[in-house]
Amino acid sequence: MGTEVSQEDLDNILALCDQVIELSEYRGQLFDYLKSRMAAVAPNLTVLVGELVGARLIAHAGSLINLAKQPASTVQILGAEKALFRALKTKHETPKYGLIYHASLIGQSQPKHKGKISRVLAAKCALAIRVDALGDTTDAAVGTEARAKVEARLRQLEGRSLASDAGNARGKAQPSPYSAAKQAAGGSGLAAGAAKAYNADADVVEPVKEKKEKKEKKEKKKEKELAVANGAAADGEEKKKKKKRKADAEEEPAAAADGEKKKKKKKDA
Repeated sequence: MGTEVSQEDLDNILALCDQVIELSEYRGQLFDYLKSRMAAVAPNLTVLVGELVGARLIAHAGSLINLAKQPASTVQILGAEKALFRALKTKHETPKYGLIYHASLIGQSQPKHKGKISRVLAAKCALAIRVDALGDTTDAAVGTEARAKVEARLRQLEGRSLASDAGNARGKAQPSPYSAAKQAAGGSGLAAGAAKAYNADADVVEPVKEKKEKKEKKEKKKEKELAVANGAAADGEEKKKKKKRKADAEEEPAAAADGEKKKKKKKDA
């Protein structure tokens, strides 16, 4: 830091640089060894997820046979056991991917499509692992075909999302594409030279008499409903009046009896 470097410090710095170079070379050697071993042990899995992710999956399962026994759903979340059990315990959403998340195909997809691509990739990986563990062939034909299908699914999802975004950009529906076959069969395709003729038979005009009859029926229904409502109200008022009359008739004899009792008490006094 602005001072002279002593010979001892310089020697230590050079030794550290040599160690870094040796470690990088050793890392390259390990990667080459891993690449050759994975190509010999699991070529189909290597084509799908790569050497590093495939080796991590095998190491996590214990062996290639143990990994081949696992279903696609387990392969998908392999390495995320803690998150899975935590989600089940707290009743939250379960994880969508584990070690398979580091595969190149999932890294290429958009964040909203990672779950779908990981599910498709895990299903293809489960098949490739079983072929590698129990199959007799040493080529990667199954893995290559499965990778092509996963890439096609990825392109399909991305194309669908782009089309939906373009259609909803201004809130307007996009017109259907021109189809020569539909136009020849009388479909909805638009012809460049010939315009469709107006079909007058397709028009349906409701007669005036039917409109008047409908209005009259509606008015009659309304009148009936009003009459029923008024009748119910009148019946309710009559019932109330009858109750009041009965109560008054019951109260009059009782009042007369009380008056007579009071008169007798006064005479006796």
